[in-house]
Amino acid sequence: MFITGRKSVKRGTILVENVIFIVLNLVFLSVLFLFLFSRIGSAAVLEEKYAKQIALIIDAAKPGMKISLNMGDAIEKAEKELGKDKIDEAVKISDNVVMVKLRERGGYSYSFFNDVSVNSSYFSGNNLMLFIEEKPEI
Repeated sequence: MFITGRKSVKRGTILVENVIFIVLNLVFLSVLFLFLFSRIGSAAVLEEKYAKQIALIIDAAKPGMKISLNMGDAIEKAEKELGKDKIDEAVKISDNVVMVKLRERGGYSYSFFNDVSVNSSYFSGNNLMLFIEEKPEI
């Protein structure tokens, strides 16, 4: 037995405390990583990603352009969450706002600043088709 100051410490006490500390940290980190990996491909992340991506594409577009955007992973999520009959409602563009909704509750909207009008947007297979036109004068 070692005597340090006024307390006596047995030889194995420090080792057990360190092992418990390391195991608890590993458990915490593994739970944290499991949570992060489960959220990476979630519908909420895809909604945000595609709303921003579509808005940035429209911002860079010129009147007369036809744009095709592959949204295969988003369509797959929307089919699971919404059903196949509501896929056409997954992306709505109106009044300089892009709204992407891949699940029943929720959705993500993002604004664009380009002074153009998106005449029509529809899905053709896994691709979202956008037709950009000049904004009509009021």
